[in-house]
Amino acid sequence: MKSFHSIDGSITAPQGFLAAGLFCDVKSLGTGKGSNKGQKRDLALIVSEVPATAAGMFTTNQICAAPVKVCVKHIADGKAQAVVINSGNANACTGPRGLKDAKEMSTLLAEELLLQPEDVLVGSTGRIGLELPMPNIRKGIRQIVKELDDSPTAAHHAAESIMTSDTQPKEIAVEFKLGKQTVRLGGIAKGAGMIQPGMSPTGARPSSMPLHATMLSYLTTDAKIPATTLRRCLREAVAGSFNCITVDGDMSTNDTVLILANGLAGNGKFSVKDTKIFQTALNHVCLELAKMIVRDGEGITRMVTVRVKGAKTHADADAASRAVGNSALVKTSWNGGDPNWGRIIDAIGYSPAKVIEEKVDIAYSLPGAKKLVYSLKKGRPTRTSFESLCKAVEPAEFDLHINLNLGRAKAVLYAADLTEKYVDYNKGDISDPSSLGG
Repeated sequence: MKSFHSIDGSITAPQGFLAAGLFCDVKSLGTGKGSNKGQKRDLALIVSEVPATAAGMFTTNQICAAPVKVCVKHIADGKAQAVVINSGNANACTGPRGLKDAKEMSTLLAEELLLQPEDVLVGSTGRIGLELPMPNIRKGIRQIVKELDDSPTAAHHAAESIMTSDTQPKEIAVEFKLGKQTVRLGGIAKGAGMIQPGMSPTGARPSSMPLHATMLSYLTTDAKIPATTLRRCLREAVAGSFNCITVDGDMSTNDTVLILANGLAGNGKFSVKDTKIFQTALNHVCLELAKMIVRDGEGITRMVTVRVKGAKTHADADAASRAVGNSALVKTSWNGGDPNWGRIIDAIGYSPAKVIEEKVDIAYSLPGAKKLVYSLKKGRPTRTSFESLCKAVEPAEFDLHINLNLGRAKAVLYAADLTEKYVDYNKGDISDPSSLGG
């Protein structure tokens, strides 16, 4: 039985959190795809009424955007009280000017809210290589603080404000008990393209981590939780959610997940049981937001959950899942409803994973279902009819099961198909220079 249930309000559902979103004309200033949509909100604000414990996970891309650098520094003490985010401009590859602008965003908001700049976190998403239109940002920050509210509508406006090529906002909130106290946890996210995140607490890439996503997510909770526990919980939640999705296999310069915990729920000292309950809720919130990102992938028609088991190591299972989930040939076959197991085993074979042809099984199922339809057993095609296999991959969402039969390690990857619409959206238009660039 789940220890939590869904509620309305996303980031304003927890006690003591305010949000707002408005248009300040960042997206309309030649900032690329997702920017030619008229007067769409492009500045978001999330504020805790009291100082909060904070933790973050950040892109491991070696080309790191200015706001990420500022966030990593500001969150090092495990505290924060506000987050300001703009869309339409990534503030990446903008040099010293970009870093200055990101710092100014935190300073300006701190002045408006009577906070220390170090307690303000910053986020940006959009086109790479353009300097922020700071006059618009300055005006927007002065205005947005006047629109702060704790309503679900305010949270929705913030979720809209961080969108770029997204077709819809991504929001969730849950409620659960820690002891006798009711605790709430909410989140918003954005992402549709340049998606395959691989984030770490500091942005430093472990030697074993492959290059992976633009995705942003902001989480709030009124739980009282120690900073070390919050960091550990966020790391685990991200590892099983945002770091397990891919739309196109590209890692962004700006990927960020932040969580603020203000303690206003009034729960007592965090016990082992409390940690487990909180972790379960956080895992759910992050995974649901991550799946929303894949489902909203640019031009996609199918989301495929790639389940690899029987690998010698987790690294092998992960490598095999990513080789399959990022293969252009596999992804286009998914788009066509083609159960092409040859492309799948080919991708497994060229992955870094240890593979023995005569041991590989490949099957399909409905999401989460136990009944499997096998296309391959022990490296050889089954007698399952082509019609049955086509029916298995026909749904908008299905599971792909791969058993390497070499060990006990496993991995899951949430992937998308590759469509003509994705290509058309991302191919650029040389007749319109404003559509080109990052």
